Amino acid sequence: MSDFTASTSPPGLPVAADGRTGVMICGHGSRDAAAVAEFAGLAQRVAARLAGIPVAYGYLEFANPVIRDGLDRLARTDVSDILAVPGMLFAAGHAKNDIPSVLNTYAASKKGTRIRYGRELGIDPRMLRVAAARIEEALAPLGPVHRHDTLLMVVGRGASDPDANSNVAKVMRLLWEGLGFGWGETAFSGVTFPLVRPALERAARLGFRRIVVFPYFLFTGILVSRIYDATDAAAAAFPGIQFVKAPYLGGHDLVVDTVIARAAEIIDGGGLMNCQMCKYREQVLGFEDEVGLAQRGHHHHVEGIGTGTGTAHAHGPHHGDDHHHGGGHHHPYPHAGHPLGPVTLKTGGGD
Repeated sequence: MSDFTASTSPPGLPVAADGRTGVMICGHGSRDAAAVAEFAGLAQRVAARLAGIPVAYGYLEFANPVIRDGLDRLARTDVSDILAVPGMLFAAGHAKNDIPSVLNTYAASKKGTRIRYGRELGIDPRMLRVAAARIEEALAPLGPVHRHDTLLMVVGRGASDPDANSNVAKVMRLLWEGLGFGWGETAFSGVTFPLVRPALERAARLGFRRIVVFPYFLFTGILVSRIYDATDAAAAAFPGIQFVKAPYLGGHDLVVDTVIARAAEIIDGGGLMNCQMCKYREQVLGFEDEVGLAQRGHHHHVEGIGTGTGTAHAHGPHHGDDHHHGGGHHHPYPHAGHPLGPVTLKTGGGD
């Protein structure tokens, strides 16, 4: 498969298709030929969306072409402004140090070539949509088991960087709450803890009828196979529980969209605050109806209460249970009936 792809469809970047701007997708690389082919396929699909904008790709290790080869391909097409996107889910050592080192070294050796580096795919509503689709795909052919009786385990790669590891836990929570599962757990394929096997053994003792194991990986590879092997071993050890192996993310259209969005951010300057996952601005999984709700305060009826001085400010009628039952200014919580959730809050309480 070629390591350079030409694009023919409508542009997806705010730049003129004059050949001076190109996109470089930087991958980690794998010893698994299928994983390498899948990454190359993603690059081809990105290129097919960017008319007149050269797209190349390369790997940091374990596979060819290496990143420098991809940069050379772009340079030979007279590209002088390279938008480099790390084709990685989270930012750990590879995205934070290794890839920038390769890019900086190359830029220093090529006068007149500018390389601008973007951010990783990260926690993004589009990526969560892909994850939800893969989980639903795995559940679709199975018999009925209530979501409350199902545990979701999201498995990340694992890194020596707690920032990246914490993002896997955040993805798990967003999927758990967005899809309404009874419980959620996070595990890792290596480097950090908990590893998959002990995490599954622990999860099996929590009493759920079904456990969905979802590898939050872009592509296939040895690690995904090991995750599935560990799931099979757990299923054999705990025959009373149904273990479900959900597929990894893969080259979904929304993954392509996210890669292009990261390149576009380099040009127009993306908002990097946590607004990207704000349920009032993005269609966060499970909370789609709250996009665009009016920003109105709801604490006016308790101003001053509990401070020990003065009395609360009166602002007209209110209902004391607005916070917990979806009344007043609150949009109804989609999982208010969860057995471990708000339904148990029979009386008032704090926020």
